[in-house]
Amino acid sequence: MGSKGVKRSSPGADLEKNPLGDVELTDEDAEKLQNIQKDIARTELVLERRAQAKLAPVYEKRREIVKSITKFWPVALMNHGMFALHAQHLSDQVALSYLEDLWIVRDPVETRCFTLEFYFKENPYFSNTVLKKEYQYVPPNSAGDDKADEDGITESMLDFSWERDVKPQATKIEWKDDSKNLTKSHPRVHEDPEDEPAEGGSFFNYFEHPTDPYDIGVLIANDIFPEVVEYFLGRAGGDDIDSEEDDEDEEDEEDEEEIDLEKPRAKKQKKT
Repeated sequence: MGSKGVKRSSPGADLEKNPLGDVELTDEDAEKLQNIQKDIARTELVLERRAQAKLAPVYEKRREIVKSITKFWPVALMNHGMFALHAQHLSDQVALSYLEDLWIVRDPVETRCFTLEFYFKENPYFSNTVLKKEYQYVPPNSAGDDKADEDGITESMLDFSWERDVKPQATKIEWKDDSKNLTKSHPRVHEDPEDEPAEGGSFFNYFEHPTDPYDIGVLIANDIFPEVVEYFLGRAGGDDIDSEEDDEDEEDEEDEEEIDLEKPRAKKQKKT
């Protein structure tokens, strides 16, 4: 039995038959489309894994070079507009100034999962030399029955879901003193535990809480880390926030009459 595609009616639909309204998709064609989509996803995953393998030694070489550049990583991170939004407290920026290396360790089974490693030199805030944020892969129950193809790809990998299959972990920060405990001074504030925090607080809450409601880890791994030299040089990402705010201001002016006055606006984080 086939299924008809549903199209939005056009203004003249009552006067003239919609030429696209009688399109049907047979079960056989639907299955073919589903299979080709799987083939595309499989190929993309193979290419992604090969690219990561090829890039690994290049990133190692880059790692050694940037270690000799003072405050390379703090500057690069703060040059990214979205990251800077979550590290806007001056105390966060001072603590981050002691960051001397940042590295990604990919999960050997599911390479889309990873651990971020932040390496700090001696500083007045905490004793840890490394702060880690692990995005742990939790395979579905069906994964045990999977058989890998010649490229090492299984069916469960094609059905991968970040929200379902990944569990972020927390790291305990060994604060040297209560007065230096940034997550205590600037905690996350939740009006509803199920919702995104009303106030993100200190950036270092990112480590001490298992959840990552702002997807900071994905931002670093998929955006900043691959292009970190460009961010350090200020040639990428510097205007992200400003451009978004400008667009929002223009939309607000155009749609001023349609604003729902009963709906509260999103709270902005306070600067210190």
